[in-house]
Amino acid sequence: MVTVIKNGTLVTASDTFAANLWIDGGKIVSHTHPSQPIPTGSDVRVVDAAGCYVIPGGIDAHTHLDMPFGGTTSSDDFLTGTRAAAYGGTTTIIDFAIQQKGGTLRHALDTWHQKAAGKGCIDYAFHMIATDAPQSVLKEMGDIVSEGVTSFKLFMAYPGVLLLDDQSIFRCMLRAGEIGALICMHAEHGLPIDVLVERAIAQGHTAPIYHALTRPEVAEATGTERAIALAEMAKVPVYIVHLSAARALDRVREARDRGLPAYAETCPQYLFLSDDALRGTPDDPFDGAKYVCTPPLRPASHHEHLWRGLRNHDLQVVSTDHCPFCMKDQKELGRDSFAKVPNGMPGIETRLHLLFEAVAEGKLSLNRFVEIASTAPAKIFGLYPRKGSISVGSDADVVVWDPKRALKLSHENLHMRVDYAAYPEKTVPGSPRYVFSRGEMVIDQGQYVSRPGHGQFVRRSTFSL
Repeated sequence: MVTVIKNGTLVTASDTFAANLWIDGGKIVSHTHPSQPIPTGSDVRVVDAAGCYVIPGGIDAHTHLDMPFGGTTSSDDFLTGTRAAAYGGTTTIIDFAIQQKGGTLRHALDTWHQKAAGKGCIDYAFHMIATDAPQSVLKEMGDIVSEGVTSFKLFMAYPGVLLLDDQSIFRCMLRAGEIGALICMHAEHGLPIDVLVERAIAQGHTAPIYHALTRPEVAEATGTERAIALAEMAKVPVYIVHLSAARALDRVREARDRGLPAYAETCPQYLFLSDDALRGTPDDPFDGAKYVCTPPLRPASHHEHLWRGLRNHDLQVVSTDHCPFCMKDQKELGRDSFAKVPNGMPGIETRLHLLFEAVAEGKLSLNRFVEIASTAPAKIFGLYPRKGSISVGSDADVVVWDPKRALKLSHENLHMRVDYAAYPEKTVPGSPRYVFSRGEMVIDQGQYVSRPGHGQFVRRSTFSL
């Protein structure tokens, strides 16, 4: 069946224009002038996008579905998480397969393929988290890249679990340069952070706010500077994940001003929330555990720095770091100590809603909204032009975005498998009217109309920016 989306305003990362968009065989096959007749018949489906923007489906380049962490597992799996993403206008995610210490990358990748099999409601790809880097793993990186997993995340935090020393990070960077992979860095100076955590707990400071107070901005800025320095020595690009702080952004901007291929993402929680949320309520300071994520939420004074970074292209992407844990039986594991609260927040469904609010308020242009939510992550992570584009020949991952379809981001209105909402009192000005994944309608005016298993694993190309 041919699908024609008519009467909409098509928006790309660079252009805005009126056209009808034609879909056939899961691909975008044509743009035609709005005045051109549309044939009728049982083999033609016409979707009216009057008053709406027609944009490429969102790409969330940072999610953690069905992920073990802190004695529990993130509450969204590949069914509930990808379905919630579709409700919010995201049509592709990139999740993280995690190598166990002493294990192989192959085992990690196989495990995550099994987690996703038959569950995805939208398309998905993988990054690989490497937790140690002997010669056998460095060699194995090439095999993983050949299977379309072309980026590796490394950690400077969480000693004994995820942290790699600088020598191992540097070796991985050199290897990535040889095989065309991209290194993504969790850039926090983790060893001193652990000392601060130990001291806080010893002094009886156990409330969630101390998660932020023991992970200061300088630790992130220092980690970011180290990551960029190592990448510069290795002569390879680097991508800083979940950047939260003004001083860390300064390090990225300085590197880019020197012509280095340094890229960075931020997340909605760092744009819309502050560390005040970690203080909880007067009746229950532990309510702040809802907002324990890493890096921590920062003071609200950081917000404008990050918005400016997005406008000026010093930050390239907004991803979610979606890693949800329910308060009941999960976040409550840390009621006696902030250090035991599973780190993570829900966000896979609300990213585009929040970013469009920024468009409505004049913080971002409509084209920049499309770029940071879809086109830039597609280009950086080897999905473009198959994804992140509404060009002829691209996958028909298309969102008909209604700028007047307001939505309150309350727990009752959302679909992530978590027992609270991060922005429960916020009403955003726009939301999807229709969402298509490879030409199949998955969301129809707020209703999920597809099926688990529609989503496919997507192989990504090697880094080429």
